[in-house]
Amino acid sequence: MRIGEAAAAAGTTPRALRFYEQRGLLSPPVRTASGQREYGPGEVAQVRVIRDLLALGLTVEDLRGRADRLPLLTQDPPPRCAAAEPGAAASSVVDRRLAALDAEIDRLTELRENLARRAHGSE
Repeated sequence: MRIGEAAAAAGTTPRALRFYEQRGLLSPPVRTASGQREYGPGEVAQVRVIRDLLALGLTVEDLRGRADRLPLLTQDPPPRCAAAEPGAAASSVVDRRLAALDAEIDRLTELRENLARRAHGSE
């Protein structure tokens, strides 16, 4: 399928597919004789995985370091993340992202409490 069809099937845009390809998250697709990109079901499934991981709070850079493993997550069922040894590279990416999210939650909680105190004249 061409880029527009693949993007629609994955729930994204052709621009996003080109972006994922440029960033190394998606292997360059096969090209037709006229140079158009051709995608198969495997690439569409991988784009869905990429979008799911980004929606979970991982960054493009987080995924870029593990791009070679993204196709594994399209398997049915996907391999368990817990199977990675503690301290392994994949788990460190998740651990770093969880720590960053925890820090952001703490920051926002403090910000909310400060705003609530000011709004209610407690300061």
